Amino acid sequence: MTITSSPVIAALVTFASSALVTTGVVPLVRRGGLRLGLIDRPDSRKQHTTPMVRLGGIGIVAGFVFTLALVWGLGWFGSLEPAKDRLIWTTLEGALCFFLIGLADDLWALPPLPRLAAQVAVAMAAWSQGVRIGAIDLPLEFLQISPDAPLVLPEPLSLLATVIWLVGITNAINWLDGLDGLAAGVAGIAAVGLVSVSFSLHQPAAAILAAALAGSCFGFLRHNFNPARIFMGDGGSYFLGFALAAISIVGPAKGLTTVSLLLPLLILSLPLADMSAVIMGRLSAGRSPFHPDRRHLHHRLLRAGFSHRRTVVLIYAFTQWLASLALVLANAEMRFLWLALATSVLVAVVVACHRSLERDRASDLQAAEAQAGAASGSALAASEAGPSCEDVPLA
Repeated sequence: MTITSSPVIAALVTFASSALVTTGVVPLVRRGGLRLGLIDRPDSRKQHTTPMVRLGGIGIVAGFVFTLALVWGLGWFGSLEPAKDRLIWTTLEGALCFFLIGLADDLWALPPLPRLAAQVAVAMAAWSQGVRIGAIDLPLEFLQISPDAPLVLPEPLSLLATVIWLVGITNAINWLDGLDGLAAGVAGIAAVGLVSVSFSLHQPAAAILAAALAGSCFGFLRHNFNPARIFMGDGGSYFLGFALAAISIVGPAKGLTTVSLLLPLLILSLPLADMSAVIMGRLSAGRSPFHPDRRHLHHRLLRAGFSHRRTVVLIYAFTQWLASLALVLANAEMRFLWLALATSVLVAVVVACHRSLERDRASDLQAAEAQAGAASGSALAASEAGPSCEDVPLA
């Protein structure tokens, strides 16, 4: 069997293998991290209150790499052209390099600028190996340009666009990793969206990559959803971010270097919008874009009164709805059915979260009123009882 002869079966086997390996490896990583004391301690900016191992990215990488090795060993990549086969391994190599950058930050707390410089260097290397935005498909009929002739980018502009795309999405996923299960769930949903879009555009190799990534995300989520038992750390979030960005380039495409950016932009628009808003807010406050604060979307939802789990589920719902919009644009089969289902899920989650929030506010108000009533009753009883014996003056 090859991925071109039975792509759906190949994707399902890939997803299941990656999820099972990640689920099994993560507890071993957690025990090793606890034994070695490699933990993330709580502070005023973080949500967790107990020390947590933050090396879960090792499990994510293990599931992804093992699955790709399995697919390769079974010969499922044998039907690919050499150029496309090379893109798969370049994606894996780049993701591993980003993982090592993040792992170094987890262990030794690297400054922001050296991390950014290393990310740019790896992104440039990936571009040189063919993972690049070489042309952009745009509706250019109004400019008297054929839509079948994409806007080809000069190499310097192609390099700039690719580096911004790879580094930007990587850091967007990293900055999203602020609540239990948030980054893993959003990345997993985005990866599933990339699987569907890649199949619709007849890119089975990219679909296999995305299926392996989705399996790793959901396998890790088994241990990371609130209350989390382990964190993925910067290593895990960097790996997920680069892999998503690279797969979106080699996948939702009509050719090796021709990419319609609207599809991955839609799927990943929530973390990208969050990152953009945070950067603009920090700059407007006269601070560095890397200055840590609580401006992220999940922080705002928490301040609005949503619980940890409701915040995460609400962001999940928006992400899966955006992925369904990408399916519509990609002319996927049953696209409007998927959009209707995604819309129903989004509406149901929003309504349920709103009702839960109203109930919590009403309960808090009743508790405050009861406490105030008890306090006033105690004060009234004390005043009616008159002065105590200690307050009576001696003759």
